[in-house]
Amino acid sequence: MVSGGGLRLYSYWRSSAAYRVRIALNLKGLDYQLVPVHLVRDGGEQHAPGYRAVNPQGLVPALQHGQRLIRQSMAIIEYLDETFADHPLLPATARERARVRGLAQVIACDMHPLGNLRVLQYLEREFRATPEQREAWIRHWLALGFAAIEALLAENPSTGEFCDGDQPGLADCLLVPQLYNARRFGLDLDPYPTVRRIEARCLELEAFRRAAPEAQPDAPAAAG
Repeated sequence: MVSGGGLRLYSYWRSSAAYRVRIALNLKGLDYQLVPVHLVRDGGEQHAPGYRAVNPQGLVPALQHGQRLIRQSMAIIEYLDETFADHPLLPATARERARVRGLAQVIACDMHPLGNLRVLQYLEREFRATPEQREAWIRHWLALGFAAIEALLAENPSTGEFCDGDQPGLADCLLVPQLYNARRFGLDLDPYPTVRRIEARCLELEAFRRAAPEAQPDAPAAAG
């Protein structure tokens, strides 16, 4: 591991956004301190004044680097990539970077927000959604997103062992956690063979395995 110069990641074991950043930190070979923020206990530690001073949105992840605080997982990952040159997570050309960012944003902008904890809590609180209705909602948006990602990956010659070529990068950092969520909510993944193939290749790597929710120090013992 390479010293990150005082990197602290505010994380929750099952947050897919925090999971992305853990993968990126591991792929970059960076040492970091993990600071757990429990999103459910006592109404959610993310709402406490102390954490709101870190991130006024009350969301994880947040990354502290020295005196600097960076919020939003995509911004954090690109900050790490620009700050620490080894093991780049984005391609060398503008065209390929745009493709990778586009894949990542399908997940970060169009899929993940609709299954975010605060969105699901709002559905339950304001619209009296049952657990079955909530999970059907999640599966609907996941299926639409993965159908698009499958097409984007399967039809592009830049796809290799990973989302872009034969080295893991930004898009893989987002893909694997979203698949973890999909399994959690019972989505049928059979229609997405390219997606599943890339995930399997990612999970051969220690950087992905160490970032997994069950491997985190704040994961419940039953999750291990």
